[in-house]
Amino acid sequence: MKPTFTNMRLKVAVLLLIAIQLKTEAMQITSSGPNTIQKAQVEDVILGCTYTPSPEDTGELDIEWSNVNPDMTQKDTLILSHSGGKTHHYGDASLSKRLNFIADPKQGDASISISNLRASDTATYQCKVKKLPGVDMRKVTLVVMVPPSRPKCWVEGSEEKGGTVSLRCKSSQGSNPLSYVWSRERDPMPATATQDSQSGELLIRNHTDSNIGSYMCEVKNAVGKEQCRYALHAYNPTNKVGVIVGGVIGGLLLLLLLLFLIWLLICLCHKRRYEKEIQNEIREDAQAPESRPNSRQSSFRSVMGYRTHPGVQYSSVRNQLPRDGDSGPIYTGESNGLTTAGDKTASLQYDPRYGYPV
Repeated sequence: MKPTFTNMRLKVAVLLLIAIQLKTEAMQITSSGPNTIQKAQVEDVILGCTYTPSPEDTGELDIEWSNVNPDMTQKDTLILSHSGGKTHHYGDASLSKRLNFIADPKQGDASISISNLRASDTATYQCKVKKLPGVDMRKVTLVVMVPPSRPKCWVEGSEEKGGTVSLRCKSSQGSNPLSYVWSRERDPMPATATQDSQSGELLIRNHTDSNIGSYMCEVKNAVGKEQCRYALHAYNPTNKVGVIVGGVIGGLLLLLLLLFLIWLLICLCHKRRYEKEIQNEIREDAQAPESRPNSRQSSFRSVMGYRTHPGVQYSSVRNQLPRDGDSGPIYTGESNGLTTAGDKTASLQYDPRYGYPV
C-alpha cells in the first residue's frame, strides 16, 4: 500500500508543476500601476494595460476595454476594442472622441488615454487581452474630482477684546473630502486657538492685542488646493448700557414722531371738514333777489286783507291815517267817478258788479 500512495503523491506534484509552468507561460498583463487613480477635471489620464503573450498563444489578438457595471447582474458596457488589426469605438460619442490607444496594441501595449476629463468619466474600467489560448484582464478605477475653488475668509461676530473670535473659511466648489487648515503668518498660532479641519472654523478665546495679525486658510483635496487670508484686529468692548439706552431713546423719539404725524393728519382732516361746513352755511344765508314792485304791492295787499279789482284805485293807507285833533279817519278814493272826502263817516254802497260795498 505504501508504494501506491507514494506514486500518487508524485503524480499530483508533477501535475502541479505542469500547471504552474503553463500559467507562467500563458498571456499575462504586466502593468503594475495603482488600481485607483484620482484626477482633476479637464486633465488627461492614462489607464495602463501592457501585456506579454506566451509562445503558445498563437490565436488572433483581441483587446477589449469595458466600463464595468456596478451591478454585477448587469452587462458591462464595451467602449473600445482592437480586433483583426482594426480599432473600434462604442458607446457615448462624448467619451469615444476623447478615448484612444496610446500605441499600437499589437506591440504589447493596450493602454488607453482619456483627455479633458469630466465628472461623468468616474467609473471602473476593465482591460481584457485575449490571444488564444491565453487570456488575461485588469481593472482600474478612475475617480474624476473637482479641485477646490478659492475659499472665502471672514470673521463671524465681533473682534472685541476679551471675547471669543470665530474665523471662518469656506470653499464653494470642490469634491469631498475637503480639508481646511488655518495658520498664522510670521507668528505662531495663539495658545487659546482651536480649529476644525472639516468645517474650516478657527476659534480664538480670550482675544487680546497679541492675537492681531494676518491669518491664512488653506483648503485642499486629492486633486488641488487654494487659500485665502484675513487680517485680524482687536477692538475695545462696546458700552452695552449706552447702546441699550440709545436704542430706547431712539425708539421713543420714533414713537413721538409717529404720534405727531397722526395728530397732524387729524388736524388737517378737521380743517377741511370745517371749511366745507362754512361754505354750505354761506350758501344758505345768501339774500334772495329783490322782487318786482308789483309783486311787493300785491303781497302787501294780500296781507292787509283786501284784493285788487279792475277799475279800482287805492291810495296809501299811510296818507289816510288820522292826524292829531281829528275825530276819525278820512278816506279819499275814486271809484267810477265817486269821491268821498271830508266826511267823518263815509257811507259805503253795495255795488253788484264787484260783489262788495264801495
